[in-house]
Amino acid sequence: MKLGLLSAILAEKNFRQAVDLCAEIGFETMETACWPKQGATRRYAGVTHLDVDALRMEQIESELNYAREKGVQVCALAYYPNPLSPDEAERALAVKHICRLIDVAAETGIGLVNTFIGRDRFKTVEDNLELYEKVWTPIIKLAEEKRVRIAIENCPMIFSRDEWPGGNNLASTPAIWDDIFRRIDSGFLGLNYDPSHCVILDMDYIRPLYTYADKIFHVHLKDTHIFRDRLDRVGRMAYPLEFMAPKLPGLGDIDWARFCSALYDIHFTGSACIEVEDRNFEENDAAIRKGIALPIETYPNIFLPEQERDL
Repeated sequence: MKLGLLSAILAEKNFRQAVDLCAEIGFETMETACWPKQGATRRYAGVTHLDVDALRMEQIESELNYAREKGVQVCALAYYPNPLSPDEAERALAVKHICRLIDVAAETGIGLVNTFIGRDRFKTVEDNLELYEKVWTPIIKLAEEKRVRIAIENCPMIFSRDEWPGGNNLASTPAIWDDIFRRIDSGFLGLNYDPSHCVILDMDYIRPLYTYADKIFHVHLKDTHIFRDRLDRVGRMAYPLEFMAPKLPGLGDIDWARFCSALYDIHFTGSACIEVEDRNFEENDAAIRKGIALPIETYPNIFLPEQERDL
């Protein structure tokens, strides 16, 4: 297992500056934000550390070589839109850019694209599954041809009013994963597993690691805290941010020793990237850097590479 960082929190830095920070802190990999330059309106989206539309392939390779020289591997290209959006223009843009990232991931040897399945929040789960099969079958066919794996994050994307009533990402529960993998049966389609989303939905966050071991291509290390008094007041059907808050690993409700133990049990050898969405560590560059480094400082014997642990 390799420890990395999702670069989206470093929105004010360019690719090389983000790599420098990763190298300084001791990360082995970086999941690199690759949104199209049109950006996005939601928080933590719209960050472009590799502009795959504007840069020529030799320029992209130059950036990747810089990262290698610093000892940081780009483990995945990251883009989390809504490819099943009810807005056809938004859907088309998302699909086009995912396909572009597949091409770049193939040409560079990165071999992994992290994204969302998407969802039409006004339709039922069943209708969305039909839409998913229609939209995603050609995407996965391209991924298979290019030998690029697609890792779907399990976030429900149902945090704000504009994401209700159904949320903007279908792939949030094991029952739905089963349908997704049955409808498109491919070794190139798997999960970018984030345990914090299971906590929000009041689900076991350890068991899926064992059940879907062969489908876990990538991991997000993000915590969450449920404020029980708030939940008792508004209920689980409220906007989640009314009763929970994203946290850095170690500052929320997840047992990281148990979680990482399970990753070792299943012989996970991919990247586990810290995702910073903790607003207590976003005030300025110093706060962001402190937040990025805190999980390693808190749990050095869990998150550091084996050769650097204090065993």
